[in-house]
Amino acid sequence: MTNPCLPECGVARFLALLNGPWATLVVRELLNGPRRFTELREALTGISPHTLTSRLRQFEKYGIVTRTAYPEIPPRVEYRLTPLGEGLREVLDAMGTWAMSIPEPVPAE
Repeated sequence: MTNPCLPECGVARFLALLNGPWATLVVRELLNGPRRFTELREALTGISPHTLTSRLRQFEKYGIVTRTAYPEIPPRVEYRLTPLGEGLREVLDAMGTWAMSIPEPVPAE
């Protein structure tokens, strides 16, 4: 399978990298610091292990997340944002601020 090139447009590139509803929520959780896989699954109620694994692998591939495996028994693996991934903090903060500015819909009469 070949990897398609990322789009030229910045917004399209952002959407390609953070596709799907879970992607930004995974990043949101990692903004709080390193997390283990099980901690992420518990924080993201409803996410499947397959989807979480897929998102983490994609983020690792593009340098947004690092995966560190510690040689312990039992094995421990942590995921953390790279400096590139930390740059998403401002983006997600702006998205949250904008979303909270939208008023609740007025009920129909």
